[in-house]
Amino acid sequence: MIKVSVMYPNDPKARFDHEYYRDKHMPMVKRKMGDSCKSYTIDKGLGGGLPGTPATYVGMCHIFCDSVDAFQAGFGPHAEEIMADIKNYTDLTPVIQISEVVVG
Repeated sequence: MIKVSVMYPNDPKARFDHEYYRDKHMPMVKRKMGDSCKSYTIDKGLGGGLPGTPATYVGMCHIFCDSVDAFQAGFGPHAEEIMADIKNYTDLTPVIQISEVVVG
């Protein structure tokens, strides 16, 4: 199992519409990817590691797939449309990481 993490760095001057991300963008990603996306989670940053510090990321999602090949097969054909939707909820550039899920 792999996890694709898409993380949006916290910038107080940036725009991030959590409701759009939750209600429209990520359901669209799941719909487009079909069974290639086993599940996904969405996180909303609340704070940093020390009291009173801002969250490192304003928001993020984690997409779970059986393999990197499964992710690419599900995401690839729809990448242009999915990426074009980013402007509808943020002006941030996401940081992306693919990880192997060691304990789940």
